[in-house]
Amino acid sequence: MNTLLKSLLGTALVAMLATGCSKQGPEANMADASAPATESGAPSIGLAVSTQNNPFFVSLKHGAEEEAKALGLNLVAVDAQDDPAKQIASIEDLIQKKVKVIMINPTDSAAVLSAVKAANAAGIPVITLDRSIDGGDVAAHIASDNVAGGEMAAGFIKEKLAGKGNIVELEGIAGASAARERGKGFHNVIDKETGIKVVAKQPADFDRARGMSVMENILQSQNNVAGVFAHNDEMALGALQALDSSGRKGVVVVGFDATADAVAAVKAGRMAATVAQKPELIGKMGVETAKKIIDGQSVDKYVPVPLELIKQ
Repeated sequence: MNTLLKSLLGTALVAMLATGCSKQGPEANMADASAPATESGAPSIGLAVSTQNNPFFVSLKHGAEEEAKALGLNLVAVDAQDDPAKQIASIEDLIQKKVKVIMINPTDSAAVLSAVKAANAAGIPVITLDRSIDGGDVAAHIASDNVAGGEMAAGFIKEKLAGKGNIVELEGIAGASAARERGKGFHNVIDKETGIKVVAKQPADFDRARGMSVMENILQSQNNVAGVFAHNDEMALGALQALDSSGRKGVVVVGFDATADAVAAVKAGRMAATVAQKPELIGKMGVETAKKIIDGQSVDKYVPVPLELIKQ
């Protein structure tokens, strides 16, 4: 009996301990803002990038990595591969990792809102890079003035065409703020020109191969195209391939971002111009702003990054 009693008491004690541990589980999973995010004590910050299949965002990530290293921060970067659902899941993972700040370059400015609200609820500050988000509490937005960049591109095309000609507009991802803003700036100028007509306007999703195929389709129905404005350089370079294949010469092609391939195309005289953003600087400024937030400093809601037109 004594042996049986001891066995029963031991089983009960194990059960009590197990019950006690299970009650601590949810509390242990809650974010502790004062705790270091890594064993070394370096605070961790998250970077959710829309894609690494685009040189612009590769440069942005590189700028963030270099600055994080310089400031003694641990950068946790995740790639959405242009998939809003994947980006939402990866941001939720960053929240579970209890990073101190999350920097987001959204694939879709509306779709990612739920993840931003989840970060807000967890008490994790959010910074947006290059593209804005349609709502939520965002501590800072770091980007070039995309509207001004669109106006800059339109003004250049207007000048090159002497105010007359048919043009094509290749749009970015429909849900991205950059596409909306660049298009808005472009039309702010072009729509006032009676001699210039936008004969085709189609999305090519910021992608080079898509830009080429969309431009090929447009050229089948448009015999007289004098200019092309693409919302980014990848689409502009795709349009150049389509124009070369069709034998069209002298078309004024303007892109946006000033990636290395686009700048080389401008220098070679194949592309007329590109609106230069500074992606490495955007990444760097994002990390600088995150560090200020961690240190309890105030930050501006909008941090502008300068633009420049690179032309032949």
